[in-house]
Amino acid sequence: MITAFRTGVAVTVTIVLATGCASERQVSLESFADSASYAIGMNMGASVEQVKDQIQMDKLMRGLTDQAEGREPALTQQQAMTVLRAFAGQVQASQQQHAEEQVTKNKETGDAFRAENAAKQGVTTTASGLQYEVLTEGTGPKPKATDMVRVHYRGSLVDGSEFESSFDGDPVTFPLNQVIPGWTEGVQLMKVGSKYRFVLPPELGYGDGGGPGGPGSTLIFEVELVGIDQ
Repeated sequence: MITAFRTGVAVTVTIVLATGCASERQVSLESFADSASYAIGMNMGASVEQVKDQIQMDKLMRGLTDQAEGREPALTQQQAMTVLRAFAGQVQASQQQHAEEQVTKNKETGDAFRAENAAKQGVTTTASGLQYEVLTEGTGPKPKATDMVRVHYRGSLVDGSEFESSFDGDPVTFPLNQVIPGWTEGVQLMKVGSKYRFVLPPELGYGDGGGPGGPGSTLIFEVELVGIDQ
């Protein structure tokens, strides 16, 4: 728990250490300088959080204190720059490998989900691989790709976790030809007043570049077409 610093008031910060079993130690922040110092440490820690498994924290702290206190460093500036360039390449390669593994895993999971979904009664699969199910059929007109549409929608992943929804607020308005391909295709199938459930393979969503669920994810959208704005 971190509480905001108040001038003249001591602040106590509880830090949970991940050392096999969680333990706690108290850091007393008695002054603004104490809090500022801790905040700087937090900021520095955030900058290395993603690579914490690839660095030695004791050596990082030694480099920090040597530099800050003007002691003779263990590396020359040129050596340090060479090491940092090599480390950046190592981190990039590790991130690329992780991304590729995530794409493979997400695609395998998504393929299995869509294969099962395609066999369900009421589900139609288009030539592009888009799957849709009519939940409620409206009676209004259908939009064109160039139209502005007003919709309510809920987005979720194949594990059922929801990542976005407009149903608790106002409908969302957007040009139908400036969204992900699965939306452009799917919403044109709907009449105003309809509610459909779409299952999008990654190529009709965000592809391998990221987005909800990570790269290569199959996405599920429940969409209600509220209106068409000409």
